[in-house]
Parts: sequence; C-alpha cells; structure tokens
Amino acid sequence: MTIESSDPEVNQRQRVAWWLPQLAGPVIAAALVRFALLALAVARSGTSALVPNDTMGYLVPGRNLLLHGRFYADGVPDLLRTPGYPLFLAITNLGGVPASATANVILSVFCVVLVWRLGQKVFQDDRIALYGAWIFAFEPLSALFSVSLYSETLFLALFLLSMERIAAFLLERRLRVLAVGGLWLAAATFVRPVSYYLPVALALGLFIVLMRVPGLRWKAPAVLLISVLPWLAAWQIRNHVETGYGGFTSITDENSYFYLDADVTARVEHRSTHDVQKELGIVFTHDNSHQWYLYQPYLDRHPEQAGWSQSQRLSYMHSEANRVIRAHYGVYLRSCFAALAHILLDSGDSYFSTLIHREGSGYHTEILSGAGWARRKITLAKMYPLIAVEKAGLDVVMIGLYLLAMRGIVLARRGAFPGDVCNSCLWMLLGTSLYFLAISAVGSGGVSRYRLPVLPVVCILASAGLPRKGSRTQSCVEI
Repeated sequence: MTIESSDPEVNQRQRVAWWLPQLAGPVIAAALVRFALLALAVARSGTSALVPNDTMGYLVPGRNLLLHGRFYADGVPDLLRTPGYPLFLAITNLGGVPASATANVILSVFCVVLVWRLGQKVFQDDRIALYGAWIFAFEPLSALFSVSLYSETLFLALFLLSMERIAAFLLERRLRVLAVGGLWLAAATFVRPVSYYLPVALALGLFIVLMRVPGLRWKAPAVLLISVLPWLAAWQIRNHVETGYGGFTSITDENSYFYLDADVTARVEHRSTHDVQKELGIVFTHDNSHQWYLYQPYLDRHPEQAGWSQSQRLSYMHSEANRVIRAHYGVYLRSCFAALAHILLDSGDSYFSTLIHREGSGYHTEILSGAGWARRKITLAKMYPLIAVEKAGLDVVMIGLYLLAMRGIVLARRGAFPGDVCNSCLWMLLGTSLYFLAISAVGSGGVSRYRLPVLPVVCILASAGLPRKGSRTQSCVEI
C-alpha cells in the first residue's frame, strides 16, 4: 500500500538522521535550564510546588489502573480523564514526585530534538532547524511546565512525534509513515482529549493537498483516520459499557457547565466567576478528582439528581450549559475572545511564581482586584518588585518570539530562503496551531499552558525570522 513519489530525490531528501553533533548544544542547554528550574523550585518551596491541583485527579485513576486494572476515581469509573497521563504518572510516581518531575524534564528535552526534526522538514535547512531547537531550549513556558506535573509535556512529545511523521509523509509520500503519525496522534489524544477532532481536520487538509495526486487523494486521509479513530472509539465503547456515557471524556461537559456557563452567568449578572462556580457545586480542594457532580455541594443544588447515573448528570450539565450559552450568545463570544487573548498573551508568570516563590501566586488575587491594566502594573511593581521584573522579562520574550515568528512567515511566503520550503508542512503547522487555540478558547476558558502545543511552531518560525547571513547549510541525510 506504499506509494512512492515519482521523483527519486523526494524520498531521500527528508530522511533526516535523528541526531547531529550540533544538537548536543541545545539539548544540553535545555537539560541545564529545566533541571536548574526543578532544583530551584524544590529548594525554595519543596516538592509540593511541583504538584498542582490537577495532579491528584490524574494520579488516583492511574494508580487504580496500574494496581487493580480499573480506571476508577471516587469509587466510580473515571470519565473525566483519559488513561494516557494517569498511567504515565502512576508509573513514574513509584519513585516519588521527584521521579515524575524528572521524567517530565526528560520528555521536554526530547522535544528539543523533535522541534529540530520538524523544522528541518518544513524549511529543509539544518541551520534554521537548529536555531529553532535552541530557541525552544530556552522558551520559558515549555521549560516551566516541564517541571510541573501537568499532562502538557507528555502530550507535546507525542503530538510532535505525530507531526514529524505526518510532515515526513508530505515529503516522502509513504503511507506507512502516515499510519505511524496517526498512531502517535491517537496516543496524544489519550493524554489530552483536546486533539480529539484533529484527525478529521488533518484528513481534510490531506485531501486538499493531495487532490491532484490520484493514488493518494483518498488513501492518505483514509489511512490517517483508520490509524486513529478505532482507538478512540474503543475508549468510548468502554465508557458506554461501564456507565452509559458514550463520549470520549466528560471534561467537555464539565468545562461547559462549571466554566463556560459560570463565566457567562457571571458576566450577565455582574458577579464573580468564582462565586458562581461555588454555587454550581465546584469543590475547590487539592485532592479531589474534579468529578464535581459526584460531590455533595453539587447535589445540594440538585437534590433530584441523587439517584441519577453519571451519564444522566453529565447529560443535564451539557444541556444546561448549552441553554445558557444560546440565551447569551454574544456574551459567550466575548468570553471566548477574552479566553483566546489570555491564552496568547499570558506569559505564565503566575505558574512561575507558584514554583519559585514561597508566597506562590497569591499576589494575583490582590493585583487583579485593581482597576485597569496600568493600575495593576503599578500595584504589582510596588508590592512585588521582583515578581514585576520577572513578569516583564517573560512578556518581552513572548512578544519577541511572536514578532520573529510573523517575520518568518512573511519571509517563507516571499520565497526568501535558498532551500525549498515545504508549504504543505508549513500550512499543517499553522493549521494545527489555530486548531488548538480555537478549541481551547471555545471549550474551556483561557489558561496560558494551553498555548504549549503552539510553542514549537512559534519557535520554528521565529528561527526562520532571525536575521541571517551566508548560504544554506547542507542537509544531513541518512544513508
């Protein structure tokens, strides 16, 4: 079923080796930055700084799956989480929190190599790819979340493996390479369900790109979907058999009710979102599974649901959130745009402060109550001058990367590079970035860590936007 390109050079030019001697520099730099951040966080705040509120929600079902073969939390099948990261966390946590954080760091360092490979396939230029790896090695947000026990780093590694294989297919036109990319994408979706709809979007993109290639026009999208969808369907069948709930994960329904519904209601009634969420039944504790509809505060609000199944409660939450959104659609759209702005422009300084400073991110409660952007900046500088400097530095790096990335896109579209830019690979990266930004803003509100899947693309494009001299370096090809 493998169909090679008619040009024999096409199949050879992008079989890039997995390692170059020049990669040692960014890999070592990334390891030093991340392990230094890990050591500093533990020294200043202890291992508890590495464990955010979400971590126990992953660890409990992961341990139950590892030890008992059942993906359970709160005494019932866990519908909120998918098993990818819980199982990874349960295995690595056998050595304690430091072992899990170390595994996360190693994955983040591996992502440096994947950024290099992906950059090489897009621009076919070792120097641009290497610069992209260097930029990613020092990129603050990816370094920050490499030491926190969130699912983002594992998801990023699997997602980059998928994108690298799909990019290789676009250059080599080998269907088995595309199938491997689909398998990595399925694995990534089991870590973070945000990519649940991505296979369909990518299949449509492949059909458009290969529309004039009769041998691949239908086969390529079919191979991608066949390599991804059966695995996702198997998990949905599990959910339906055990609980009657037919979705892949309940996180969409819970986020719609406890976050989107709460945000829209708070905007309409001019109230605090936090207060509305408490009324809806959120239990703000560090050690629960976040299946809040199982807890007493939710049942106090809906006593009639005490005898309902998980599926019935989730169905109610889904319909209630849709009712509120439809009634105030304009307010909902404003909420989505605000979430998108937060995802794009929040530098992640609150997470940095939680890791490094003993006072954590408590300053946000005080500062955010100030009126106006300028007022908040002035108040922050007066009350926490060190944190203000750190935030300013993170903001400068973030904006600088965006500007360089935009310049890289302009140069690529102008044909300013001596090598052949793979336009289909470039559009794939831009399209997937837009997908993650849109899904995150529409589905669960704005958090800076949702930007993480976009950052490798930003780093690659920023490397293309750097001022450069000289000619293109020779691509290193596997023999």
